[in-house]
Amino acid sequence: MWGQETSSSFIEGDVFLESSGLAGLFCISLISKGGVLLRPSVFRDIVSARRSGLIPTFCRVGLRLIEWPYTAIVSHLNRRYDARPGLVQSVDVPVVSVGNLTLGGTGKTPMVHWIAERFLQQNTRVAVISRGYGAKPGDKNDEAMELEQQLPNVIHLQDPDRVRAAHFAVDECQAELLVLDDAFQHRKIARDIDVVMLDALEPFGFGHVFPRGTLREPIYGLRRADVVVLSRADMLDRAQRDDIRKHAARYSPEAIWVEVTHSPKSLVKFGGDDQPVESLVGRPVAAFCGIGNPAGFRHTLETCEYDVVAFREFADHHLYDKSDLDSLSSWVDRLDVEGILCTRKDLVKLGVDRLGSCPLWAVTVGLKFLVGQDEFDARLRRLHRQP
Repeated sequence: MWGQETSSSFIEGDVFLESSGLAGLFCISLISKGGVLLRPSVFRDIVSARRSGLIPTFCRVGLRLIEWPYTAIVSHLNRRYDARPGLVQSVDVPVVSVGNLTLGGTGKTPMVHWIAERFLQQNTRVAVISRGYGAKPGDKNDEAMELEQQLPNVIHLQDPDRVRAAHFAVDECQAELLVLDDAFQHRKIARDIDVVMLDALEPFGFGHVFPRGTLREPIYGLRRADVVVLSRADMLDRAQRDDIRKHAARYSPEAIWVEVTHSPKSLVKFGGDDQPVESLVGRPVAAFCGIGNPAGFRHTLETCEYDVVAFREFADHHLYDKSDLDSLSSWVDRLDVEGILCTRKDLVKLGVDRLGSCPLWAVTVGLKFLVGQDEFDARLRRLHRQP
């Protein structure tokens, strides 16, 4: 999640907009302890001011000092794209971008899945283009592996040069529509629809740009959005959701407003076996994840009514190795549980169906629309009429 860009990416500018960049490297050094990165939830406790005391306060002051130059750089790069439309390249097919205003998991993958599946049902040849955060050279990351399992008929290309990948998808793979995954800050490719996901848990990044908060860019960047989606909306009451909608509308008054929940669909093992989510209701389980916002996964487990007796967090896009497998196996064997749960992104990287003496299940989720589906769908239908 942090510090995954190189110095050349910083110079490139556009890629710097996409990521934490050099500020991420600073954040790692500032909030690390003994060389081990603190859990994502601890970082959020610090920047949200939920954690008080001298050290968290010192951290917030330091992060604030770095936020100012980082924000200035991001704002400058955005103004550059605003002033020079020629920097943006077009492709010959419709393009839908799905992205975030903040760092971490907001439910992009289920939305990418839903959009791609919708066009597949219309016999449209779809390609998903992503950068491939967290992947080793020559490999695909967790999001690509997850989507390939769920959508085997969709072309999925990962390349740090997304423009090159987009042209390859159209020219060589005959793609008829592109879905850009995690591309709100990737402004080199023109898009017909810009979908921005806001997580109900932290929709506006605690009011600060990274590293002081979790905003990838100042909130006024939301003005570029065509569709604003509040994910995990069931975690808030109607009044809270309306407050977020009103705040978002200050920056994107013309955008379509959508509210969705992540609805648990099934439990799946590595290899394809699955069972109903109800099969573990009320039973003691352990859980872990390596995603951007672990609280979202915990909420999913709560909606399933599982008895989660222990929970572990790893960094976003964590690459599990043998030591992780051994550690997780030892951990679960010390617990009196009937199973261990993770996300599908974790499962495809682990490649096992058991940890220690316990079966390992991934909780699969799908989107359930609460507000705005008809208007959103109507906007997508217009793309069918484009040449």
